[in-house]
Amino acid sequence: MATLYGLGVGPGDPELMTLKAVRLIQECDIIAVPKSGQSINVAYTIAKKAVPDFEQKHIVELDLPMTRDQQKLEQSHEAAAKQVTDWLDEGKNVAFLTLGDPTIYSTYAYIHKLVKGKGYPTEIVPGIPSFCAVSARLNDSLTEAEEELHVIPASYTGVEEALNLRGTKVLMKSGKSISEIKQLLKKKPDQFTVKMVERCGMEGERVFDSIDQIDENASYFSVIIVREKK
Repeated sequence: MATLYGLGVGPGDPELMTLKAVRLIQECDIIAVPKSGQSINVAYTIAKKAVPDFEQKHIVELDLPMTRDQQKLEQSHEAAAKQVTDWLDEGKNVAFLTLGDPTIYSTYAYIHKLVKGKGYPTEIVPGIPSFCAVSARLNDSLTEAEEELHVIPASYTGVEEALNLRGTKVLMKSGKSISEIKQLLKKKPDQFTVKMVERCGMEGERVFDSIDQIDENASYFSVIIVREKK
């Protein structure tokens, strides 16, 4: 029976794609990529650089808008899942590409649950998460010894409370909230060290080594690492 594969293509650098992800892209009949309104699909761009003859594959964009309108989200997820199950019914294996890792704030997770819930075979293939790539780019660890690690969706409510958690805080999905986050962190200059990488491993990558350096107009693809000062 045909299978849906949720493939993590990593954070940006095509050399960080796994061998398994490359092999499955080469073997699958359909390559699905999310269409979110961006002019360039990042997952597509990464895979194109890592997989020989990628553009010769049958590549289909699934309409998955970036919105918080719950009704629109559910409708788009149902429609995408229907397209996937139609392909599976035809005996075609489907590789759904997702930036980073499919289990971390990924649109794919919603499609996966719907398709799996209908009884179709599904498999998740992990990719390197953006915050691990960012930590490596900063040439530093995320945690040591008993330190805790907290991954926080920074464009949602509760960020100020989350900053009081012990250990390292990873602020993802910062987007338009970077200015607000910056002001919150500046209230505690003696408590944290703050660094950020924008577009890690992609064209236009920028590294910010302090809270004062951080560009408040940085792109959606920005990850902030907040560590407690020793």
